Amino acid sequence: MDNYIVSARKYRPMTFDSVVGQSSLTVTLKNAIKSGRLAHAYLFCGPRGVGKTTCARIFAKTINCLNPNSDGEACGECESCKAFNEQRSYNIHELDAASNNSVEDIRQLIEQVRIPPQIGKYKVFIIDEVHMLSLQAFNAFLKTLEEPPHHAIFILATTEKHKLLPTILSRCQIYDFSRMSVDNIVNHLQNVASKEGISAEPAALNVIAQKADGGMRDALSIFDQVASFCGGNITYQRTIENLNVLDYDYYFKLTDYFLEGKITECMLTFNEILSKGFEGQHFVTGLSSHFRNLLMSRDPQTVELIEASEDVRNKYKEQAQKCKPQFLFQAMKLANNCDLNYKQSQNKRLLVELTLIETAQLSSDDGTSSGRCPGKILKPIFAHLQNEVNKSKKENIQVANAGQANNQSKPIPASPQPAPPAPTVARKASGFSIKQSINSKNDATPQPAEQDNQTVVEEPLKKNKPVVIEDLCVAWREFAHNLPKEEVGMANHIDNMEPNLMEDGKTVLVMVDNPILENQFSTYRPKFEAFLHQRLENNTLSIKTQVRPPSERKRLFSRHEQYNMLLEHNDALRKLAEVFALELD
Repeated sequence: MDNYIVSARKYRPMTFDSVVGQSSLTVTLKNAIKSGRLAHAYLFCGPRGVGKTTCARIFAKTINCLNPNSDGEACGECESCKAFNEQRSYNIHELDAASNNSVEDIRQLIEQVRIPPQIGKYKVFIIDEVHMLSLQAFNAFLKTLEEPPHHAIFILATTEKHKLLPTILSRCQIYDFSRMSVDNIVNHLQNVASKEGISAEPAALNVIAQKADGGMRDALSIFDQVASFCGGNITYQRTIENLNVLDYDYYFKLTDYFLEGKITECMLTFNEILSKGFEGQHFVTGLSSHFRNLLMSRDPQTVELIEASEDVRNKYKEQAQKCKPQFLFQAMKLANNCDLNYKQSQNKRLLVELTLIETAQLSSDDGTSSGRCPGKILKPIFAHLQNEVNKSKKENIQVANAGQANNQSKPIPASPQPAPPAPTVARKASGFSIKQSINSKNDATPQPAEQDNQTVVEEPLKKNKPVVIEDLCVAWREFAHNLPKEEVGMANHIDNMEPNLMEDGKTVLVMVDNPILENQFSTYRPKFEAFLHQRLENNTLSIKTQVRPPSERKRLFSRHEQYNMLLEHNDALRKLAEVFALELD
């Protein structure tokens, strides 16, 4: 049985043309080789698994090729190329800076730099994970990196360029490797599958490419894992089962439930997802991406931004036509807020379920037109409960109609003359409004109240009740608190006043500090008296104001005066101030 070689090593590129997803960098290197304009130091930086070390080896092989091709590629037949392919070339030296990061390691490298190559023109030193070198090692390497021998070329590779010293960066030509696109990874995996005799569905390869997050080495490793699990037939269902990936069909089904307002089905679907072992935040993140893809699918120009197979893109286009942009924007905001608050939440499942409930009610919420927030009012959640309520209402209406029909069939007895109506006053169905108070306190026929949007019910005014001082104080504060925000100044003045009930039980005397405040209060007196009439059920009350004498007016003390008074009356505070030398700024 032959030794098994993983796909990441078996299908490692050997030429510039076989490198995937880095065409701009490979073309630049090939042109530099053809023109003979080679730098003495290069820095290859980028994410893991995107081809940094691979390109460094191909570059080292090509510049030492004895018979290079016209397009800048190595021939693969000369002695230098054969030595490289058989891993016995003395012109290429690789150093792992993660485990060889001391000054002694760099000094040994510098000693090797002085020896000229035996075959070929250049000795290439590839230092991987160069950011792991110690500060002393960097300093020892600076001089050699700046002025190496003409036969030495350094290629530094790192995933964290920001950790390198500026003096290192300034001595190198910098090449930034980018993450590979999903399409590039899928095409490469299809080639590998065809060479290995493995059948693979495009949707399954797309899932592998997205799981790799732009790294070809990770994609090939996942490909080998899934191929072993599926037994040579890679399907979408087996792939998501092996990689523990949430099926996108759940998101399409949930979106249909959202549009139809089926909250019960949303809850059951989310429970099914949790029962399969998926975490709530993983679900919410996927839901946000789903809404984003739906929004991109509404415009033909942005469809290409969706990283998915062609079949999935068609599903997105079909469902996007059912969704309004306002719904998608609000749903994205809700899902994003849920994702941000997930870690801080003590009840994570409840947080996700509330998000699903609000999202399911967006399609029927017409209260907002800006699309920035969902409606304030939540509709009835479960349909069967609402049906029971509607059924109960219909039964009550039928009973009422039947009773009315029976009354009409019976002879109506003669009724005595109705008594004169009692004095009535307008009340709103919920709470009391100052606007609807009576303008005149002794008028037997008060004016009708101002009509609002709510139903107005007229009730007869009861007999005048004796006023209790406690009820008067409560009503006094209530009037102050019911004033509009624009009148907060007068509300504070009224709240600070102390009403006094005179001996006749009809006059309320309040003391004010100055005539200006008395004049301002006089404009509120009619409305205030009408409010007290309604609140205390006494139509004889009247308010009288009186300016407080200067000797009785309260003085406002400054901060320093208040502090000194506290020190005089509080021994503990005085001792504390003396011990710590406290002073008031």
